[in-house]
Amino acid sequence: MYIKDIKLRSFRNYDRIQLEFDDKVNVIIGENAQGKTNLMEAIYLLAFTKSHRTPRDKELIQWDEEYAKIEGSIYKRNRRFPLEIILSKKGKKAKLNHLEQKRLSDYIGALNVVMFAPEDLNLVKGSPQVRRRFIDMEIGQIQPAYIYHLGQYQKVLKQRNHLLKDLQRHRQTDKTMLYVLTDQLIEHASTLLERRFRFLKLLRNWAGPIHESISRQLEKLEVLYDASVEVSEAMDLETISNRYQEKFSNIEDKEIDRGTTLAGPHRDDLIFHVNGKDVQTYGSQGQQRTTALSLKLAEIELIHSEVGEYPILLLDDVLSELDDFRQSHLLHTIQGKVQTFVSTTSIDGIEHHVLKEAEIFRVKNGTIEIQK
Repeated sequence: MYIKDIKLRSFRNYDRIQLEFDDKVNVIIGENAQGKTNLMEAIYLLAFTKSHRTPRDKELIQWDEEYAKIEGSIYKRNRRFPLEIILSKKGKKAKLNHLEQKRLSDYIGALNVVMFAPEDLNLVKGSPQVRRRFIDMEIGQIQPAYIYHLGQYQKVLKQRNHLLKDLQRHRQTDKTMLYVLTDQLIEHASTLLERRFRFLKLLRNWAGPIHESISRQLEKLEVLYDASVEVSEAMDLETISNRYQEKFSNIEDKEIDRGTTLAGPHRDDLIFHVNGKDVQTYGSQGQQRTTALSLKLAEIELIHSEVGEYPILLLDDVLSELDDFRQSHLLHTIQGKVQTFVSTTSIDGIEHHVLKEAEIFRVKNGTIEIQK
């Protein structure tokens, strides 16, 4: 899988540009605030229909413009697929093969992307929200139906929290609607949890050996799921649902007292152990970075095993954050099999033949030129 070309119109600081890419490695070089990350963001958005930097689409549209457009041609299973995203004040349109997709779950998965940026180094030491986003985005790529259940869950969760606030403030006393919303929440929560368990089992298969290799066989990585209900990965969908029913029944008074939903996938977390110790709390910065790198490299292999092709890799200003050994391990792993985009202020000091053979693009103030 690779992206052959991209066209941007009124997107961030790009008026109109059209680029063709190498199917191996593309390096985007430029000073800060010139547009390197904006190009990475456009490719990411073409895959996920949303930015990794902001939840507000209007920030992506140039000032005084009505809309922004991203078009790209991808090659997947030796076939060309045109993709198009249009962002406007009225909303968002996603087109696959020139046909508008009514549901995002029908679009997501057409282009598989793995992004590794400096903020991903916070995957281990950052907030639980960062780790939940990581797992949601990656499952959604290989199981688009997950996106549907996640959207429905978030919709019901918002309604349920609003009702719990009303019950807390005695604006509402009848609990009938609470029970209806709880049943709806459990239906989607159980599906999300079952699919998260399934994904983590696959992720461990790849992340463990990769981490051992990067750590020169000195460290063993474990990825654990910290759920807000008492469940295990061995449970089926019905058993998980029953555990949720028991949990919500037991905490009903507490939820009303606090005016919010206290259990569910939105409260869960991932825990990473290296040699039996919680790396978030007790790990060194090097161990935390190795864990984050291992997870990202595991994503690449996991997607390949599930969809039959390697995803596109976006390395956004992250190489300078890694030491020489981790840099070398990363570049060696992707060599010859993953179309990769590397953004950086300079490749000086990065001695690896992968970059020497790459297509070089120079970015300056919203314009891009190919280095001959």
